[in-house]
Amino acid sequence: MTSELALDANPPTQTTPPQQQEMPLAVVHGQPVLQIPQDLYIPPDALEVILDAFEGPLDLLLYLIRRQNLDILDIPVAEITRQYVDYINVMQELRFELAAEYLVMAAILAEIKSRMLLPRPPAEDGEETDPRAELVRRLQEYERFKRAAEDIDALPRQDRDTTPVHAHVPDRAAVKLPPPVELKEMLLALYDVLKRAELFSGHAIKREALSVRQRMGDVLGRLDDGKFHRFESLFSAEEGKLGVLVTFLALLELAKEQLLDIVQEPLAHVPAEAAERPPMPPIYVKSLALGNTNAPLQFNSEFDDSDAADATT
Repeated sequence: MTSELALDANPPTQTTPPQQQEMPLAVVHGQPVLQIPQDLYIPPDALEVILDAFEGPLDLLLYLIRRQNLDILDIPVAEITRQYVDYINVMQELRFELAAEYLVMAAILAEIKSRMLLPRPPAEDGEETDPRAELVRRLQEYERFKRAAEDIDALPRQDRDTTPVHAHVPDRAAVKLPPPVELKEMLLALYDVLKRAELFSGHAIKREALSVRQRMGDVLGRLDDGKFHRFESLFSAEEGKLGVLVTFLALLELAKEQLLDIVQEPLAHVPAEAAERPPMPPIYVKSLALGNTNAPLQFNSEFDDSDAADATT
């Protein structure tokens, strides 16, 4: 009794749960629209959607089979046909555009379903043919191609996964260096010059003082144009063997001091069965002392004796 009087004296307060504000359908000129206007006319063809979720009827069939974890070799045709037709009906009700091949596949499924229900005559070899065999073959073939396409699409693709990098490379002139010359090649060329010098050799009445140092300066003077000259053009056959040897020693001294660049053209390929020795490729000589213009060059040679050195100074 006491508790009832207490409840009458202090009635419990009822708390109402908070309600979420209704979302407007649209906002027009800053004012929310909560209800569709009564005079608003929406034509039945106002919305047209083209669905490209499936690439064809086989893709749709494969999706229905894989979604239910069914065996592709033992397809329940009745259930798959029902789901397939339901999908087509839904798409048509929503006015989604469907290709004609979807309807063709629906007819094929209906035919297979009817053949599964009707009694089948025995085949000639005694084995019954499965009406689903051709459809299973097409599904397996399509699945293989689809997996291959997915594997190819997963590969890195330019402009989608990678971006080509363009770097500016300055133009550089390709310099082809001639092959170096071996000493034996120079000796063979010297031998040819000596043979020509023998034609001008005679009885020497007076010994001329020939200096290797002086000849080094003469050689650089003839090469002051910075171009390549033939090796033989640096020799004078009129000087005889002694003059040829002095010029050759001067060339060796200049090459030792890195004041000359001696090169030779590549040797042509000669078959091993060739009887005669091929002609030796020409040798060219170029001066490297053109940049040394700040101070006069000082030449020293171990081949000059004191008398010859005094005669040239």
